[in-house]
Formats: sequence, C-alpha cells, structure tokens
Amino acid sequence: MPKVKTTKEQRKAIREARKIIEQALKLDANEAETRKRVDRIFEWVMGYDTFKHITREYAVRGPGETEYVDFAVQLKPGQDVEPVMLVELKRVGIELAKKHLKQITEYARDAGCEWLLLTNGKEWRVYHVEFGKPPKTEIYESWDLLGDDIDDIVRKFELINYKSIKRGLLNKNWERVKVLKPDTLLAAIISPDTFRVIRRNLRKDTGVRVDDEEVHKGITKLLNEAAGKVIPKLKKPLTKKRTQKPITKDQPKPKPLVFENGTRNKG
Repeated sequence: MPKVKTTKEQRKAIREARKIIEQALKLDANEAETRKRVDRIFEWVMGYDTFKHITREYAVRGPGETEYVDFAVQLKPGQDVEPVMLVELKRVGIELAKKHLKQITEYARDAGCEWLLLTNGKEWRVYHVEFGKPPKTEIYESWDLLGDDIDDIVRKFELINYKSIKRGLLNKNWERVKVLKPDTLLAAIISPDTFRVIRRNLRKDTGVRVDDEEVHKGITKLLNEAAGKVIPKLKKPLTKKRTQKPITKDQPKPKPLVFENGTRNKG
C-alpha cells in the first residue's frame, strides 16, 4: 500500500475514534453500545452518511431462517440495493475468533456480497470472499485502532472509506494483491522467458552455460521452504533447444566444464 501523507484532520479523527473505543473498554460496553461507537467511526473517519449508506440489522435470506447482519454498507439507500460490504460487530471486550468469521462468511454467501468487515471497535479485519464450493475467504487487511501507528491506521481506513468504495478502488486494490501473491509471483518466475533471461545473464557474467533444469533447481534452493513447496507444483518451462553454431578453425573449441555433481557441461 503506497504511503500517502496523512493530514492533520485525519489524524485528529483517529484520535477521537481511539478515545471513544478506550472509553468503551473501560466501561466494558455491551454490543449495542459498541455498535453506536463504531457507527460514529464510520461517519467521522470513513466519511459515510450513516443514514444513507449504512443499513442496520440487514436481512439476509438463506436456505433456512432469515438472519440479520449488524451493518450493510450500501452506496444508495434502500432494502433492494445490494450491499458492497457486510459488517459483523462484536462487543468491544470480546476477542475476534474464527467462529465469528465463519458466521459472517455464511451471511456473505447468502447475500452474494464479496466484502466483509469483522470488528469489535478495537480490532478491524477486512476479508474478501471468492464464491465457490466451498467459498474461499481471505484476509485483505487488518489493524488495531488502539495499538497501531496513527498514519498506518489512517491509510488502512482509507481502503474501505466511502470515497474508495464509491470509486471501486477496493476491488482494484484487491486485484493488485492477488497479482502479488506468492503463487502468482512464482508462476511468473518459473516461466520460459524468465529462465531464458537468467541463463543469458549467468553466461554473460560467468561464462558458464546452464540449462533450464539447473536453473529450476537453483531457484528452488534459493527460495524459502514455503516457496520450495509451491514450485514443484508449477509447470516447468519448456524452451526449444537451439542448435549450436559449428566451431570454425578460427574459434578454439571450449573445454567441457565439470560440475560438483560430476556432470559435464555439453555447452
């Protein structure tokens, strides 16, 4: 996430948000009181009109009984308007858990909403749901309102503020996150074009010719264990073997190189 300079007004809004959540913690506020304070944060920090853009107790109709999610974020008011984000709130003193995520993921599945926010006022977690069988829920961003750096908190709230949602930036940023995931990056590294560049640069710098299999093994050793487990699953690049130019009388025949494993370089 690019670091954009935060303003005095933005930092002030975060301090005010911290104050009301700290007060809630001291009072051991219940869920209804936590909801009121989170409502203020949506307004002060994220720029939502809570009368137009927030539907409280949003009805989600699934295969069983109708369930109600705490908040539904909508760009326009109205029960027929599809939500762009569902928000599940927990009492400020309750630690967020997997069961809470499971609960809101089920709501998202029934509502067809791919963005989720789970919060207790102090902790904020944004998730993306990819609908499949079963749905795949992934963390997008998280922050601690009371413990993290103020400038970082400002930037993270900006990811889900009204302007970002309205301009579709949340989805665009998610596409960038997916592109930079380990499996996507590794697929780009383990490709014929990348191997071709690596072999050319190695020969230029060292005078030694290596083949794709040797580059593949070298990269696997270079990367950490987690990446090493992913690489074998990726399709190995297959580059066409180029015929070697015949050696003329004016060119001395290169001596074969012997590697540590005893194999000889045929190049």
